[in-house]
Amino acid sequence: MAAKTVLNYLPRESVVHKLTGTTKLAFFLLFTFASMITYNTWVLLGLLAVSLFAFKLSRIHFREVRFMMIFMLVFLLLNNLFILLFDPNQGTTLYGTRHVLFHLFWRYDITQEQLFYMLNISLKYFVALPVAILFISATNPSEFAASLNSIGVSYKIGYSVAIALRYIPDIQRDYHSISQAQQARGVELGKSEPFFARLKNSVSILMPLILTSLNRINTISNAMELRGFGKDKKRTWYMKRPFARRDFVVLALGVVLFGISLGITLRFGRFYNPFK
Repeated sequence: MAAKTVLNYLPRESVVHKLTGTTKLAFFLLFTFASMITYNTWVLLGLLAVSLFAFKLSRIHFREVRFMMIFMLVFLLLNNLFILLFDPNQGTTLYGTRHVLFHLFWRYDITQEQLFYMLNISLKYFVALPVAILFISATNPSEFAASLNSIGVSYKIGYSVAIALRYIPDIQRDYHSISQAQQARGVELGKSEPFFARLKNSVSILMPLILTSLNRINTISNAMELRGFGKDKKRTWYMKRPFARRDFVVLALGVVLFGISLGITLRFGRFYNPFK
């Protein structure tokens, strides 16, 4: 059975994939900044609509990025839980009112303000994640390296990032292969085994995986050194593409979204307050 990989490039015939790496990187940064600077619910809902629409245009299916979605949901739930545990009155402080829905224990009251604040926190995650997944899944690693170099990042750093992105699926496939081999030798890693027993047995996978990874890193380093990588100050990129009209349209959209978010934040503040 083929190993399922995450955080890897998924080629498609879509508008998103046809954009240059520089365009996708610039839009990703503008969109991320637009969502970071505001807690206005209406702005976040608008950005969420754009994010979901872009995900639909990419023709990437939910099942292909399901692991990342589930991971994000678990992280989001833990984040909201810790917000409630460590500062249950944060919403009350921000919005200046207090509407208690019910009391839990000690100093923990569930208020409308706190729930609304955590809703906005959750919206920020849902806004950013689809675009982040798109950026990784719809950008060829070599094109990503070229886009980093085009905005002033050293080509050595850009190429290192590209190799790392290409290497992630290889690590996952190696882990899957070593896991299957160990299970064939009688090392139980299935869900029927107790958690701590599985954790202990997983150590038998890590050492071969580390050795395989080090050997691959050594091979790549030697190959790059033999080809004189890093000798010159500049390099050309095979995957670099010229800008088309759609790239300028997407860049303009990114600037507009960032401008709207910044303008509303400066005019009305970072927080939308429905409790006034």
